[in-house]
Amino acid sequence: MHMFTAEVRVRLIAVLFSILSIQIIGLSQGVIDLKAPPPMASIFAKNFVSDECGNRDMAISPDGNELFYTLQYRSGFALSVIMHTKKVKGKWTKPKVAFFSGQYADLEPAYSPDGQKLYFSSNRPIDANSKKDFDIWYIAKMNNEWTNPVHMKSPVNSDKNEFYPSVTRSGTIYFTREMSGRDEDIVYCRFLNELYDTAISLPEVINSSGAEFNAYIDPDENFIVYTAYKRKGNIGSGDLYISYKDSAGNWQTSANMGNAINGTGLTYCPYVSPDKKSFFFASSREVFKFPFENPKKIKEIKALTAGVSNGWDNIYWVDAKAWIK
Repeated sequence: MHMFTAEVRVRLIAVLFSILSIQIIGLSQGVIDLKAPPPMASIFAKNFVSDECGNRDMAISPDGNELFYTLQYRSGFALSVIMHTKKVKGKWTKPKVAFFSGQYADLEPAYSPDGQKLYFSSNRPIDANSKKDFDIWYIAKMNNEWTNPVHMKSPVNSDKNEFYPSVTRSGTIYFTREMSGRDEDIVYCRFLNELYDTAISLPEVINSSGAEFNAYIDPDENFIVYTAYKRKGNIGSGDLYISYKDSAGNWQTSANMGNAINGTGLTYCPYVSPDKKSFFFASSREVFKFPFENPKKIKEIKALTAGVSNGWDNIYWVDAKAWIK
C-alpha cells in the first residue's frame, strides 16, 4: 500500500510538472516582444527559440507575425532543420519543424522584403541523379499559402556550395559561394529583365583571400553585415563586420562590430528585423567556464549540459540603433 501511494505521488508530481511546463511555454509565448530588443546582446527567446540544441539564423516576416530559424544538432550538418513559429491571437505557437524541412540538411531561411518568398540553403537532391551539394531554394506564397520548394537555377546556383541568401527590394540576391583557389566569398546576382545576371564577388573592402560568409544585405543596399573568419584583429575565430555605402554607391572599408557583438568563438548569421529595430546574430561564445570555480555535483553538471547554456550555438539579439544609420 505504501509503495502504491508513493507511485501515485510520483505520477501526480509528473502530471503537475507537465502542466507547469505547458504554463511556462505559454508565458514564453507571451513575452516575445520583437519591438523591445535589449540594450545589450542577450540570448533570444531563451527556452523557447534558443534551447538545448544549436540554434542559428533568423527570418521574421515583414508583418512580424511569422518567424523561421535553424536548429542544428552536433557540429556541421549532422542534423539541420528549419523551424517555424507564428503569432496566433497575440501568442507565439510552440516552434515546430517547417513543413518543407525535416528530411535533408536545411538552414538559413531569409524572407524577400515583400514577404512573398522565403529563401533557404539545402543539400536536398534536385532530381534522382543529382549530387547533394548545398544550393539555394525558395518557397513562394500563393493565395496566402506556401508552395513547395523551388530550386534556383544558374547563375545563382553552381557546382559549388551556395549558402546564406539575402535579397534586396530590387530582387538582387546576395549569398555565400565556395570559390576555386580560395575559401568562400560573398557574391551577388542582379535581377534584370526578370533574369539573374552573372554572380559577382564583392570588392576587397569586404572579401579577402580568406573566408567571408553569411552576409545580411540591407533591403535598400545601404549596408551589409557579414562574418570574416580568422581575419587579423578578430576578437574570436570569426567576427561580424559591417560596411556602408558612400554617396557614390561604393562600399566603404569594413569595420569590426566590436565587443558589443563579437566574442569568443564564432559570431555569424547576422540579421536585422524588418522594422530595423533589432539586430540578431548567432554565436558559439562561452556560456560557462571550465574548470569550475568550485566543485559541482552531477545534477548541476547535467543541468548545464542539458540547458540553453550547454555550449551549443545560440541566437542573440540587441537594439540595432547603434549600427543602423
